[in-house]
Amino acid sequence: MTDYATLIDEETWAFIRKTQGSYPDDTTHFTIADQRRVYDAMCATFRRPHPPGVTATYRHFAGVPCRVYEVAPGTLTVMYFHGGGFVVGGLDSHDDVCAEICAATDHRVVSADYRLAPEHLHPAAFEDCRDATRAAHAAFGGRLLLAGDSAGANLAAAVAHDARGSGLPILGQVLIYGAFSEMIGTTGSYATHAEAPMLTRADVEFYRDIRMPAGKTAAGDPTAAPLADTDFSGLPPTFLLAAECDPLADDSPAYAERIAAAGGRAHCVIAPGLVHGFLRARHMSARAKAAFRQITDAVAALGRGEFPWPETR
Repeated sequence: MTDYATLIDEETWAFIRKTQGSYPDDTTHFTIADQRRVYDAMCATFRRPHPPGVTATYRHFAGVPCRVYEVAPGTLTVMYFHGGGFVVGGLDSHDDVCAEICAATDHRVVSADYRLAPEHLHPAAFEDCRDATRAAHAAFGGRLLLAGDSAGANLAAAVAHDARGSGLPILGQVLIYGAFSEMIGTTGSYATHAEAPMLTRADVEFYRDIRMPAGKTAAGDPTAAPLADTDFSGLPPTFLLAAECDPLADDSPAYAERIAAAGGRAHCVIAPGLVHGFLRARHMSARAKAAFRQITDAVAALGRGEFPWPETR
């Protein structure tokens, strides 16, 4: 049994308790409408005002509703895909996260409101993210970065795999506690953190299954599970940040290792003592604040064309 009382500090426990106050542990047993209702309510309790100078406008790209964050005219666009298990979340759930990435880096951030399961099964979310990325580049020009958390990290990586050879100038990707595997294992982090606070292995199974059409799996489909790809060459430089206390923790280093083995550049950090969803804790946990700084620093470095990490791991 994993000793979360030792691994997780009091600030992070306070974040967990605040989350559970509006988003109970058993939400996967709720109706889809209720899952979205309580998730939106939970996100609202953490939402922060936009930093000074950040503007946010509503636009459509390839028919996908998006929110565009800017502090100044720029030549780089960060495409951000939100988490939520492909089922919950939207433009409001990650609004302040995107605004703060914009403020910290001075880069334009485009948040995509991709279609959600189960009303829209795979590949709908992937197609929305792919098409919005292409359309945003057509509108703004310049260079691109791909970023996302959880389900959104999966979608960002899927877009990166699909974009090879397309001519899209993707400088890099920043992937936060992502789910990349086609299979949910019974060893490693899937076993050690099967009952982790905030996300359990059973939750991962629910979200994996609900997005796929009947009789279909992610096996062999890198647009659903990037680790299912057989070719990891030609991918952009990649920074990954996973949470230690998360059943998905092993997916990020596995993905980094596959990129490195194919001759690419990838760096993975496992944030000690943090849990899935820690982005919302960045203003109440020193550990989460430090991890968020690593994320914005990575966006800034990749945007400059730099890869400042000494080794791939």
